[in-house]
Amino acid sequence: MPYSLLISPGDLYLHLNDPDWIILDCRFSLADPARGRKAYQQAHIPGAQYVHLDEDLSGPIIPGQTGRHPLPTVEAFSERLGRWGIDETVQVVAYDDLGGAIAARLWWMLQWLGHEAVAVLDGGFFGWHKADFAVKRGDETRPPRTFTPHPRPGMVADATAVEQARQEGAACLLDARAAERYAGFQEPIDPVAGHIPGARSAPFRENLDDDNTFLPPDQLRARFRYLLGDTPPTSTISYCGSGVTGAHNLLAMAVAGLPGARLYPGSWSEWITDPARPIATGEQPAGS
Repeated sequence: MPYSLLISPGDLYLHLNDPDWIILDCRFSLADPARGRKAYQQAHIPGAQYVHLDEDLSGPIIPGQTGRHPLPTVEAFSERLGRWGIDETVQVVAYDDLGGAIAARLWWMLQWLGHEAVAVLDGGFFGWHKADFAVKRGDETRPPRTFTPHPRPGMVADATAVEQARQEGAACLLDARAAERYAGFQEPIDPVAGHIPGARSAPFRENLDDDNTFLPPDQLRARFRYLLGDTPPTSTISYCGSGVTGAHNLLAMAVAGLPGARLYPGSWSEWITDPARPIATGEQPAGS
């Protein structure tokens, strides 16, 4: 059976020399976009190739229209996947050093294109290091393959769908950013603070233990059952600042046995490009 959610460092170690396994290093810092590649070149899991959030997992930004990390086209991303050596026979493992915050974006994007054999390394690079497994330096590549996409448009919600769901009360909106950003008390990245009206604060970091591994499935299930209330996962839309950590909540929900929620890839940074779209500030009301 393929790994389609999480994988432990020990299980990954057993497949380091498997030609049908591809490891992708997604380490990235918004504050220093070059830092992840530098860290990769200094030390990475053997066989891993580096993936850059801005360059590989995002399309061109259109000022005033898109968020900070718009999805690339299906064709462009499929070409990148093939360049990394991925086809329908390959098991993909993604990792970062932020508890899966960036790796979950890659996990979601591969699922979006119909590739289910993709998992996030639980504990990330620090978990690998903690297990005392070997690392390598420099750059690595794999022979290219041809990736054939099978897009799943139902996994995506655009701004129109979000607004319709908000007005009709037909969906639960989950905001994966820190509670301070949700409330609008601080906004270090985007020019407007606050959240989409009706959204519930669901910081992605609350999916993790202190060691940046995912909480057990039963704890995640309890968390999201509380957040969703009577709303089914299939009527849930996750967002964040730019469509990256929103995918972390979707991965956590899937681990909890609550799959089927959609991602709003444009997220807050796209929502605020249209001044006609409403915004809200303040903490989440008690009991909401």
